[in-house]
Amino acid sequence: MTAIVRRELSIPVDLPTGTVAVDVVAHEPSEPVATVIVAHGAGTRMDHPFLVGFADALAAEGVRAVRFNFAYSQLGRRMPGPAAHAIAAWQAVGDAAAGPAPWFAAGRSYGGRMASMAAAEGRIAPSGLVYLGYPLHPPGKPDAPRIAHLPQITAPQLFLSGTRDPFVDPHAQLEQAVASCQDATLEWVEGGGHGFEVAGRKRPAADIGAGLAALVLPWLRARTP
Repeated sequence: MTAIVRRELSIPVDLPTGTVAVDVVAHEPSEPVATVIVAHGAGTRMDHPFLVGFADALAAEGVRAVRFNFAYSQLGRRMPGPAAHAIAAWQAVGDAAAGPAPWFAAGRSYGGRMASMAAAEGRIAPSGLVYLGYPLHPPGKPDAPRIAHLPQITAPQLFLSGTRDPFVDPHAQLEQAVASCQDATLEWVEGGGHGFEVAGRKRPAADIGAGLAALVLPWLRARTP
């Protein structure tokens, strides 16, 4: 079994309102083949069991995984601030924690969308992006899709989405958005909601996150020298 070390870091994020030092945890296998930096969803923090399970499962397979807080969650707030603040956090953590191996940006819902915006703006340059439930639009509001920037991203993109996720209903809208990208793959998780929970099948959030890591790893390995 791969030996895993968890290393705690603090990375400063410069915002117009001042500098916020955000907490970071790196799950470090002995000889990592790549790094995945993963961001939490809106209303949660990096210590959510879903993210911990996802990171642990990646590290167990030799992929260094890095979790971090956005500035708003570091300050104890529940709701995200301006997108520019989250993009600044992605840039700061990417610059400081990506390491020498190829690195990938991943995010749960809001965290993934902010990664995509940072990549589209050229603020981060990962080898690929992974979206764990991309929030295409608010539930019940498919007329307000968050897709205009996606075709600008040159790195490969992997969209994992549950078939019961109200953020991507109708499905055809997400499929069209993925088709508009330069290099993107969509994988449906049958019966999964926005948190990838499946009705009638109770599983701990950590196990759900670990299960998604198993889906991500083949895609990741195909893009890792």
